[in-house]
Amino acid sequence: MSEARSIHIDYQVVSQLADLTKDDQSLLNQAIEASKLAYAPYSKFHVGCALRLANGKVINGSNQENAAYTVCQCAERGALGYASAKYPDVAVIEVAVYAQGASVTTPVATPCGVCRQALLEYADRFDQTMRIIAQCNNSSIYLFNSIRDLLPLGFSKNNLI
Repeated sequence: MSEARSIHIDYQVVSQLADLTKDDQSLLNQAIEASKLAYAPYSKFHVGCALRLANGKVINGSNQENAAYTVCQCAERGALGYASAKYPDVAVIEVAVYAQGASVTTPVATPCGVCRQALLEYADRFDQTMRIIAQCNNSSIYLFNSIRDLLPLGFSKNNLI
């Protein structure tokens, strides 16, 4: 016997940067600046990320491509790695992701599946919800209350027990 189920998430969409809080504006602006440092000669998909830590520090990252695609580094995982090395006992509470480039044709660019999993692991590590702010090519801005909104059935340490 099967049973139909559904998953529902709530998120906000704002039309411009000025509609955000000053803190969110600052974090997204840092992600925008980080996207300018991306190395994306193949996809032309420039992604920047800014992580706000619980101690108030902000860590930035940008995607770094490689001709051997499997060794490419996403902006989010690059920033997470640095945050973990520099501040191993400090939670990430907010993430801003910005994507730009002619090849970006979607209305929003959220973290890829691998990055969602990495962000979920980091959020679970510190028992945080981890807000997500996402925008691409100066379009509408998407606000998610938790990384779990983007990965509702994510794999976690609880799956290993």
